[in-house]
Amino acid sequence: MARFLARNIAKFILLMLAVSLVTFVLVSVSPIDPVQANVGQTAYINMSEAKRAQLAEYWGVNTPLWERYANWFVDLLHGDLGTSLRFNAPVIDVIATRAVNSLALMATAWAVSGVLGFALGILAGANRGRLIDRIVKGYCFLLASVPTFWLGLLFLIVFSVQLGWFPFGFSVPIGVSAADVTFADALHHLALPALTLSVIGVANIALHTREKTIDVLESDYVRFARARGLSTWGALRHHGLRNLALPALTLQFASISEIFGGSVLVEQVFSYPGLGQAAVTAGLGGDAALLVGIALFSAAFVFTGNLIASTLYGVVDPRMRKGAAHG
Repeated sequence: MARFLARNIAKFILLMLAVSLVTFVLVSVSPIDPVQANVGQTAYINMSEAKRAQLAEYWGVNTPLWERYANWFVDLLHGDLGTSLRFNAPVIDVIATRAVNSLALMATAWAVSGVLGFALGILAGANRGRLIDRIVKGYCFLLASVPTFWLGLLFLIVFSVQLGWFPFGFSVPIGVSAADVTFADALHHLALPALTLSVIGVANIALHTREKTIDVLESDYVRFARARGLSTWGALRHHGLRNLALPALTLQFASISEIFGGSVLVEQVFSYPGLGQAAVTAGLGGDAALLVGIALFSAAFVFTGNLIASTLYGVVDPRMRKGAAHG
């Protein structure tokens, strides 16, 4: 256990260092001029050279990469992620505010896609070769090839514009103070983005569970149970659910990175103020401090999901646990 913890802590530290350094390098080689991107082209053209130089110094445009990274790293050791020049606020505050919305969106989509995918996978596997199986497989193959942003735009047109069931975007009603926003209001604004994200995430878990269901139904112990008079669903319920649930849950935790990546596009389509939208804003504005902070949070989030998935793999397959212990 001690070796396992030490190895994963070392991996986590190296991952954070690599992510921060790569993000700084990408921001540095980006053709975006932070000063022009944030003050606007018209204002930049009419600005004096002295003012341009002052803003360039404020944004650290002419500071060497290694110096900016070293200064940021020293501040990080003191618990300071820097200040977001784009939002004019500490990076940790921007992340904390936006993370609440993003985590609510991703958690809802993650849970819905997992439950729906698991149910559809069992339904398709138990009816292998029948019409319902072909419908589920066709649904999964279609969604696996549909771009997330395109589905989001389609849902927005149908459910918001034409039917008027959901708001056009944002996480709260426009013009309503934060104190007056109810849980129902927040849930109403969350529903359509979460639905979009969860529908996309169903495919992998459903197809995987379908194959596992077929394997379970063809196993000797299920055949013996059916020979004793149990129905297909009874045999699955009494003897197959555990063998299906653990691999599905493991795959679901491993898909956290896909959920996070999809949330960036969904937040843009629905103007949902989460980390994905903040990352796009930071990238287009050359806000290195905020972009690095969001990248570190994202990497830590995905690393945790993969770590949980790896641990569950050891529960599902003891051979992997033994291999990890000797590694």
